Amino acid sequence: MLLPELGGRIQRAYDKVKQRDFVYHNEVVKPALVGLIGPWISGGIEFNWPQHHRPTTYMAIDVQIQQHDDGAQTVWLGEIEPMRGLQVMTGFTLYPDRALVEISAKVYNGNDTPRHFLWWANPAVKGGDDHQSVFPPDVTAVFDHGKRDVSSFPIAQGTYYKVDYSAGVDISRYKNIPVPTSYMAGKSDYDFVGAYSHDEQGGLLHIADHHVSPGKKQWTWGNCEFGQAWDRSLTDENGPYIELMTGVFTDNQPDFTWLDAYEEKRFVQNFLPYNTLGMVQNANTQAALKLERQNGQLVWGIYAVSPLNNARLIIATERGDNILLDRPVTLAPCEALMENLAQTTEDRLTIVLLDQQGQEVLRYLEHLAQPEPLPSPASVPLKPALIASADEAYFIGQHLDQYNHASRSAFDYYQRGLELDSGDYRCNLALATLEYNRANFEQAIGYADSALTRAHRLNINPQCGKASLIRGCAYERLGNVEQAYEDFYRATWSGNGKEGGFYGLARISSRQKKYQQALTFTENSLTCNGANYHTIALKALLLHKFGAV
Repeated sequence: MLLPELGGRIQRAYDKVKQRDFVYHNEVVKPALVGLIGPWISGGIEFNWPQHHRPTTYMAIDVQIQQHDDGAQTVWLGEIEPMRGLQVMTGFTLYPDRALVEISAKVYNGNDTPRHFLWWANPAVKGGDDHQSVFPPDVTAVFDHGKRDVSSFPIAQGTYYKVDYSAGVDISRYKNIPVPTSYMAGKSDYDFVGAYSHDEQGGLLHIADHHVSPGKKQWTWGNCEFGQAWDRSLTDENGPYIELMTGVFTDNQPDFTWLDAYEEKRFVQNFLPYNTLGMVQNANTQAALKLERQNGQLVWGIYAVSPLNNARLIIATERGDNILLDRPVTLAPCEALMENLAQTTEDRLTIVLLDQQGQEVLRYLEHLAQPEPLPSPASVPLKPALIASADEAYFIGQHLDQYNHASRSAFDYYQRGLELDSGDYRCNLALATLEYNRANFEQAIGYADSALTRAHRLNINPQCGKASLIRGCAYERLGNVEQAYEDFYRATWSGNGKEGGFYGLARISSRQKKYQQALTFTENSLTCNGANYHTIALKALLLHKFGAV
């Protein structure tokens, strides 16, 4: 169940086979002061973007339903958020033969300058004594927000969130966490993360390419009086929940990534129910696999997300010289199979699922935990006055700008860079961009002039065209279209200025009613970036002028 009227969240996700909510279903809308602009509700799957906990939680968004020839249905939801002017279109697809929700997102920056954003899908799952987080087997360390603190995982053995876990405590279990706590996986080479309710024998899995979606997080209010008070504030009868967050282009919070001017980023996430297996060791959009050693037995299992017809499941030693199991498997979506084998070898094992053509569907090679020291927590940047190079000042300033740092200003570091080298190209360009974003266009031109003085000292054709581009945008805003035209054309000489430069030229030519020239400029711009929505729209308008559409 989707609610476009409440920010486009998934309010409910129900497993019809097992007749259970695989996402925590809050039966009431009971706002509390959690979100950026105040009211926030728990339950379902919330989509945190471009900032945590989403400024538009309670704003209605656009909706359209698409039907596919194969019987699949997609609900498209979209908005232009008011914080940074970024646009999102998110498609929620259900397939007739797959037990999952596929979420395809497109995030677009229609501004003249780069913007940063984060994206954390935030499914709530049932809390309580029987809850357990299902992190991949290679997750051995977890971080706090901003990587300020670190703990071993799943057995915490030190102090984390001021709680003494020195006795060795399994913090994958809700019941063992006595205070509000976040933890985020330090790294993982697996594409899944999930949670399981042992009393219901069912759980939830998130599947996404870990190269794009590395973020794996759990948050809880804590199994304590404070946490229970928050439970009462957010629901009437549905009890505690866990936030199992999944981040795209990020592995920590607050952790932002850049969207360049007119850039579109695309990604896919999948959420699905599963049952029977408990902890799993690998999963994708076709199946989940279990292989554990317990009390002298090998416990193996498979869960079908898509139909498995005449598949084969093989358990063997890593070298393949000892096959412990080789059997056919046919399972419908949401069906599971779990059995035990006598543990006859200490050798490292692998479990492999093959389709009926013999192609590999999914594999898990037993993870061998290696003794490694915990990674170090993040350190605080030096204060501006202590920075010794313009290069270091620039990168610290960029970090602070990107991460919306609460107590330090990127301006101070860029200015420190100019104290050390008044002509530094990157610091001047960064300040020009910040002033442009503040609508201080004269100041932006001044910094861009300084950047171009350095860039043009030896030649007028530098590798980077962004200073010419930002100056052209500023002149255009001030109404000096002649100078803007010159700067836009100069920006097109450089690879990173061609798209924006040609789009700027197209805007000016359109205002001057030079429509054929403007059309040529839009085509040149789209050659560099075919996903520039603004240029696409301008080209469509120009074609309409010519009667071509």
